[in-house]
Amino acid sequence: MAQSGIIYLVGAGPGDPDLLTLRAARLIERAELIVHDGLVSREILRMARSDAQLISVAKQRSKHTLPQDDINALMVREALAGRDVVRLKGGDPLVFGRGGEEAEAAHAAGVRVEIVPGISAANGAAAAAQIALTHRDASSIVSFVAGQCKGLKDQDWSGLAGKGRTLVIYMGVKTAPQIADKLMEDGLAPEMPVAVIENAARPEMRVLRGLLAGLPDLVSRERVRSPALIVIGEVAARSPSGGDLATDTTLARIATEAAQ
Repeated sequence: MAQSGIIYLVGAGPGDPDLLTLRAARLIERAELIVHDGLVSREILRMARSDAQLISVAKQRSKHTLPQDDINALMVREALAGRDVVRLKGGDPLVFGRGGEEAEAAHAAGVRVEIVPGISAANGAAAAAQIALTHRDASSIVSFVAGQCKGLKDQDWSGLAGKGRTLVIYMGVKTAPQIADKLMEDGLAPEMPVAVIENAARPEMRVLRGLLAGLPDLVSRERVRSPALIVIGEVAARSPSGGDLATDTTLARIATEAAQ
């Protein structure tokens, strides 16, 4: 009976190959089988060896190449057949990456798992946009939430955003109107600064700034597409050189290129 392979749950970071960990880069370069999601950049996938098998399990809103249970089964099957599997995910595998579910499925099947952390989408986007998620003058608490989860309206987000706090919303482009309404209904001021970071740390990156009341219009008018993060809090209005950037209720836009 063949010895089982190992499933490596690898964080690919925000998309720039230079932001991979050394461990992640080495695993990608030597892998025979890579199972990757849709947020992994083409530049990173080009690091794979020419004879590597690349399987895309890209997920979009309401449209999955493979359901999660089938992804789990695919990796377990290949590992039990003796193949090492690199499961490559955008950002960090344990931050809204379903890495926990995949690790549990592997352990249940008796397959070894190694988790290789990556720069999370929030950290990568904030760094590329030069937005400090914490700041002594503006924020001492950071919260991460998913903007596409079920029962959004019924969730309790009270206390996640406001004075001295930063709220980072993953997967919130499609639900931006509901997010803005929910936060204002829960008492957050309509003039709270927001920043939308699209394609973080990539050449086509955009940083769009405005206020909470104008978030839906900003996303619609600028035709924001995933991958994108929404940062809500006083830090979103701060300039890297100090002080506050000008914003208005509709749009104050800053176009930013990825770090050199």
